[in-house]
Amino acid sequence: MSDLTARATVRDSAIAVFARDGFSASVRTIAEAAGVSPGLVIHHFGSKDGLRAECDTHVLEQTRNRNLASLREPVGDDVALDHRLADLADAGPSLMYLLRSVQQGGDLARTFIERLVADTERSMAVGVAAGRIRPSLDEAARARYLVAQSIGAMLVDLAVHPPPDHADSAAIVAAYAQRTMLPAAEYATHGVLTDTTVLDAVVAYRGSER
Repeated sequence: MSDLTARATVRDSAIAVFARDGFSASVRTIAEAAGVSPGLVIHHFGSKDGLRAECDTHVLEQTRNRNLASLREPVGDDVALDHRLADLADAGPSLMYLLRSVQQGGDLARTFIERLVADTERSMAVGVAAGRIRPSLDEAARARYLVAQSIGAMLVDLAVHPPPDHADSAAIVAAYAQRTMLPAAEYATHGVLTDTTVLDAVVAYRGSER
């Protein structure tokens, strides 16, 4: 196994292990999942913290790429919904890793969330430019709200529908998608309110505070 391949194998195995067991998982457990020695893990990443930092970067990149792909390839004749759901299930480890990071809390989690918010704002800008997403009165605030809303929704769903210990991440995400895709799509497409009364009041209130 080349150094590059070994590094990627360890990183991907670590994402799956952290997603399953949380960040208390040992280097030895990760090494066993990757089929390498613990020494090789340390050789490539220096420490478990170094490994987690690289996992963070990779998960954020995967999330960004999925978001951009969904904006550029709308579900329709060319991209079947079942294909999109299969892709989402394949992303199970990275999505569960993301939730684990938020649950862990601390400086690493806060940094991770800030990077996720920044990526979301950039992705939304792509959708706005393509005419697929409505512009926002405050793009940065919308991105932060969407991140909080999406992560919070998954955390609540997991509390209501707790998966069994060591459940497969892909199965967890697929079950979540089946439960939520209709209301999520409806909310994203149509919203809730039938007029702008509430929004107008909030905008006027914010203007009076200045």
